[in-house]
Amino acid sequence: MNALPLLLIGLAMFAGGYVLYSKFLGDRVYKLDASFKTPAHELQDGVDYVPTNKFVLWGHHFTSVAGAAPIVGPAVAVIWGWLPAFLWVTFGTVFFAGMHDLGALWASVRNKGRSVGTLSGRYIGRRGANLFLVVIFLLLLMVIAAFAVVIKELLISTPSVVIPAWGAVAVALLVGQAVYRYKMNLGLVTVVGVAALYGLILLGDAVPVELPDPFLGMSPATFWIVALFVYAGIASLLPVWLLLQPRDYINGVQLFVGLGILFVAVLLSAPAIVAPAINDAVPAGTPDLMPLLFVTIACGAISGFHGMVSSGTSSKQLDKETDARFVGYFGAVGEGMLALGAVIATVAGYRTLADWEAVYSAFGEAGVAAFVEGGGAIVNSGLGLPTSLSSTVLATMAVLFAATTMDTGVRLLRFVVQEAGDVAKLKINNAVATLIVLAAGMGLTFSQGAEGAGGLRIWPLFGTSNQLLAALTLSIIVVMLIRKRRNPAPALVPLVLVFAMSFWAALAQLGDLYDERDWLLLAIDVIIIVAAVWVAFEAVVAMRRASKEPPEAPDADVTEKAELKG
Repeated sequence: MNALPLLLIGLAMFAGGYVLYSKFLGDRVYKLDASFKTPAHELQDGVDYVPTNKFVLWGHHFTSVAGAAPIVGPAVAVIWGWLPAFLWVTFGTVFFAGMHDLGALWASVRNKGRSVGTLSGRYIGRRGANLFLVVIFLLLLMVIAAFAVVIKELLISTPSVVIPAWGAVAVALLVGQAVYRYKMNLGLVTVVGVAALYGLILLGDAVPVELPDPFLGMSPATFWIVALFVYAGIASLLPVWLLLQPRDYINGVQLFVGLGILFVAVLLSAPAIVAPAINDAVPAGTPDLMPLLFVTIACGAISGFHGMVSSGTSSKQLDKETDARFVGYFGAVGEGMLALGAVIATVAGYRTLADWEAVYSAFGEAGVAAFVEGGGAIVNSGLGLPTSLSSTVLATMAVLFAATTMDTGVRLLRFVVQEAGDVAKLKINNAVATLIVLAAGMGLTFSQGAEGAGGLRIWPLFGTSNQLLAALTLSIIVVMLIRKRRNPAPALVPLVLVFAMSFWAALAQLGDLYDERDWLLLAIDVIIIVAAVWVAFEAVVAMRRASKEPPEAPDADVTEKAELKG
């Protein structure tokens, strides 16, 4: 069998999901209203609350939620075979991720752009919300620390990506000035910006940059990590229109072009799938497919981090509520397409089954490198691009995805720190909150040495905590729908499955961590499990209470705004 049917079926499902299911959600479930005054207009401040063209905002949202996770997750999960990964990516994107991301965006827009952490206090209960705020903090900390390490590894292992990775910052600044200050045509700016990025990729492939050891008194690994955190801190303080929006938008377009290159190569070469559909001979030590599949592939199917982005930055920039369908649901579709590309690249990018088994000799070892290697081989075969250039294109995609997620993660974590300060009756300004975030992120990253090994210290808990956060977001959406007397089933069914699988995984992981005597991760896992049980109980109570209360009046959102303000 070749990979062409997987590509065509996957793309057809994504298209059908956006055209049909997202329209149903927007019209019948969330009832998006173009006349509703969004927080971007009501609270416009030129820094975080900025009304934004839906195409530009989609670029920000898509690249922020995507990161490296929809590449890493599927690239690891195909060790169980390509069929489970393919099914979870496609059905998960259409019926889980799109609904979740659109719902989180809608819920936040209807509540002054507040985050899911704050919304959980309003709709689920303050007791569980305070505990879950700790989980949200840990989740975002995992993201920024781990992605700093992932980017550092790619900058060192693939020196041809150094110039395009950092050059993209300069391109983004110019795009922001052109669009917002000089009001230039968005289409023209897009073409020029994408052409500049690909020019940087060609330059990077011709002039790879390898830092000497030591460099400025640091190893290359240490220098890149410090540089990434400093950059992310500065970026998180700048107005979103100056760097965050244009960087994410132009990266999003460039990354879609990169995916297009990979998909066209698949169409032209129809590479054979060498991996088994169901792998009955997994390496020793590989955990069971159930429930690990559902937490190994999070981004690319459904991810709690998406709810943080939807409610943390995207909701503050939504121009019209009806734009949420394009930004939220289609943003999830974009990530699903990336995950589909990762599945295809890692199961059809190798010549023989033996070559594939050599890469997948142990669980968790394959990741971005397998995607770059397999995808580069497919592009080389289908389009005739030199292998080094093909690898540079895909590695640049991975770096830019990870970097935009790290940017957004630092900004989101700054919001969480400030919200925690509000709970403690402390007013924390942007600069102080950002310094706290950078100190925590770099402290974790360098906790096990100057090479940044600590950045992945608590990453094994990302999958379970991320999916439990998705369940929390879904429970908020369900309560809101019940209060408005709308059909909660599109959110309730995914809620039950995601919670069951992620809680099962957390319990299984608890036993493994105890056997390994990893007391730090064991303690964090216990906190996550306690928070999950607590919030689940509170959510059930909130749902029962909402079903017995009188239905909300059509103008209930006005009342909600007044309550939140008070």
